Amino acid sequence: MYIPQSFEVTDKETLYALMEQNSFAVLFSQHEGKPCATHLPLLLGESEGYLYGHMAKANPHWASLKGEVLVVFTGAHSYISSSWYETPNSVPTWNYTAVHVYGHVELIEDHAELLKIVDQSVSHYESSMPNPWSISQADPAYINNLSRGIVGFKIHISKIEGKWKLSQNHSKERQERVIDALELQKDVQSKQIAKLMKDNVKRSSL
Repeated sequence: MYIPQSFEVTDKETLYALMEQNSFAVLFSQHEGKPCATHLPLLLGESEGYLYGHMAKANPHWASLKGEVLVVFTGAHSYISSSWYETPNSVPTWNYTAVHVYGHVELIEDHAELLKIVDQSVSHYESSMPNPWSISQADPAYINNLSRGIVGFKIHISKIEGKWKLSQNHSKERQERVIDALELQKDVQSKQIAKLMKDNVKRSSL
């Protein structure tokens, strides 16, 4: 990922927070000599040393998860109109936050460990529900039968890159004009970028 120094984020807590809040990621690798991607939820594990998840066994992607893989987590993003800068010498752009994770895959062959991964994933996403569902509520035979159709894996993290493109390459005054404009937009993404930009301006002013 191309990351100008002013947009780079290396603080692990910040990177992990984006990954946890936007855990539906894209896993990229090579399959039969061609790029291949799978959209799936991935969670952090073992003090953030790896990502874990599962995919359908019918998906041929899992069989070629060898060598280094790339996982992309996309955070808040929004179009930035050049009109917001209030100057003729400007062009539109896109502000966004993203994390790229590189690592190597370990397929989970132990059935008990696979069920543990599934259980942890379900528990994670059900924790915010008013009446959380758990795997223990289902017939064990039913769960065991379904689990035969999935492949569990861990991605051992070797490198993490973070990019927070929030108009840091513009003056404080321009950034504040963009924030004001974003806050007037109706979509959630624009408001999220506005908040991130506002926090960033505050930090840079300290």
